[in-house]
Amino acid sequence: MTKQDDPPGTPARRAAMRLLDAVLRKGLPLEAAMASATAELDRADDRGFAHAIAAEALRRLPDLDALIDSATPKPMPEDAKPRFALRIALVQALALNTPAHAAIATVLPLVDGGPRRLVHGVFGTLIRRGDRLPDPPHLPVAVGIRWARAWGDAAAEAARYGIAQPAPIDLTLKTDDPELVAELGGVTLAPRHVRLPAGTAVEELPGYGEGRWWVQDIAASLPARLIGVAPAGGTAIDLCAAPGGKTMQLATAGWDTTAIDLSRTRLGRLMENMDRVGAKARMIVANAAVWSPDAAADVVLLDAPCSATGIFRRHPEVLHRARPRVIKELAEQQAQLLAHAATMVRPGGRLVYATCSLERSEGEEVADAFTVPGYAIDPVRADELPQGFAADAAGYLRVPPGTLAEAGGADGFFVARWRREA
Repeated sequence: MTKQDDPPGTPARRAAMRLLDAVLRKGLPLEAAMASATAELDRADDRGFAHAIAAEALRRLPDLDALIDSATPKPMPEDAKPRFALRIALVQALALNTPAHAAIATVLPLVDGGPRRLVHGVFGTLIRRGDRLPDPPHLPVAVGIRWARAWGDAAAEAARYGIAQPAPIDLTLKTDDPELVAELGGVTLAPRHVRLPAGTAVEELPGYGEGRWWVQDIAASLPARLIGVAPAGGTAIDLCAAPGGKTMQLATAGWDTTAIDLSRTRLGRLMENMDRVGAKARMIVANAAVWSPDAAADVVLLDAPCSATGIFRRHPEVLHRARPRVIKELAEQQAQLLAHAATMVRPGGRLVYATCSLERSEGEEVADAFTVPGYAIDPVRADELPQGFAADAAGYLRVPPGTLAEAGGADGFFVARWRREA
């Protein structure tokens, strides 16, 4: 509970500690924990600061813990409250430009008794030593090893630089509109695409109210780009559709689209976005693992639930939540969803499987194991892709760390496409 004699600013730090606890001990996404963790904060700027502290701590967690361990007389448990308090104090002082005296004064009330003296002593030692956080941050050891094995040392190093910089904002345009592109500014990396600097106030951009674009990382736009423009009467099913960028791509490309998602709330937000852009799709609240359409579709797109390690630039908590057991369970779920999705495609139609994951077990391995009779891989072609992306020898599209690095990067992604021949 908030204490009346806390120094100003302590409630925001207390909320930041709750956020870290929710992610690291309970395994919750940072955004999902916000409402509960910041419930005692009345001001939006305090809520935003609590989020900023927690997100930056998660971005730099291995390096914060290395500093803490270098100044403690004996190992401190990973979930010890003093460690959480020190993470919050140090990330403010060393990464968020908070004066050291304010960083420690607002954190000490979060611990009691002997641990308070420990926190004060360790923090003081590190500040007096002039210790700094490395730039770029280090990845969690297990993640760094896994990605280096999968994509090479250069890609793992690129991921460090990726997590260090705020991700740019990508817009997908409703139509190919050169005048709107010029009005928005930024750079264009693909048809119907504009990239703007991180931190751009999107609600103030031209065309927002008229629904002429939506926010969508360029990598996330690739699965629907590989489906293309609909033929007359073409039908599409978007499984696990929310938050809905791909549904909007399909609908605005002329597909008669049905969007399926288990969450009524998320589909509701998708419907609001569809209304804003003036697009239409059927919305069905259902479990994609068991739902079946009345008639087979020309195209089925499965953007499957995954560890989401590919979006680590915007959501650094995924690096700490995506443990091997979780990844294994999600990969098994993806294989089941993919097999069921295959029953929804008409002969001659296409099936697209995608994940925003940087794990081979949630991409290449699931695609390699897909052996439903009547399906053949439909290889991704170079002429279908924006510059900077490439298909592999199997015909899959993999977006590893370091892709488009000079232009601001891209989320990690995997896409495979098949055609049903019978």
